[in-house]
Amino acid sequence: MGVWTSARQLPSEPFRQFGASITGAYEGWFSNPDGSHNFLVGYLNRNTSLAIDVPIGPNNRIEPDGPDYGQPTHFLPGRQTGVFIVTVPKEFTPQQRLTWTIVANSQPMSIPLRLNELYQVRPFTDVAVGNKPPVLRFDPNGPTMQGPIGMVAKAIPRSATIAGGLALPVWATDDAKYSSGSNAPQRNPPPPVILHWSKYRGPGEVRFDTPAFEKLESKEAFSGKSTVTVKFSQVGEYVLHLTAEDYSGVGGGGEVCCWTTALVRVTVTQ
Repeated sequence: MGVWTSARQLPSEPFRQFGASITGAYEGWFSNPDGSHNFLVGYLNRNTSLAIDVPIGPNNRIEPDGPDYGQPTHFLPGRQTGVFIVTVPKEFTPQQRLTWTIVANSQPMSIPLRLNELYQVRPFTDVAVGNKPPVLRFDPNGPTMQGPIGMVAKAIPRSATIAGGLALPVWATDDAKYSSGSNAPQRNPPPPVILHWSKYRGPGEVRFDTPAFEKLESKEAFSGKSTVTVKFSQVGEYVLHLTAEDYSGVGGGGEVCCWTTALVRVTVTQ
């Protein structure tokens, strides 16, 4: 719990309805089987009533060798946890750093991304209770996604039109455990999996209509299907962001586990 508290410290500028800054939030880092490392990153948009678009470039850059490391350009109001990852090679040392700078409302805010040993996290398993993130598929027999691994470079490709929009089915399974230090039965528990769709990148407005899960028969503790209907205001290239939470809630209830992220790239034509 101490790692999580330290990792999410942010400047104490007050929230406002509009005219405030946006700050990246370094959640921690974890390693891959090949020895490379992932920085887990979110953000805090202090504009409580306003989502803000900041294009990749001088006002939204990760350095060195950027500016584009796959970070969002559309920032929802408030604190958004574990939105994306930045992968660095195994040769990346604790002395090196990346810096994410966001300039919103003429206010530049920067955060460092470093392999500080105090910020190492385990987003794929809560060792206390064995909880794991939901498993997602965009095809019933397709590849699976699990954990906060959403990357623009690996976004699922889709196409849509302004008139027709896009229907996106998602299949989810989960172990129905939760990260709170105990697996005692919950009172008034939330749904086993909750999906949060949002625009990640793109030129126009995006609207989502997400119905509740249709529960499926399965050997899993939970298995369901949900189809989101997406509408776009103008043509262009979009990236949509999906976060799937389990019982643990936002940010894994403070345990940095167990949620899953995925990205969908949509080409929208007339």
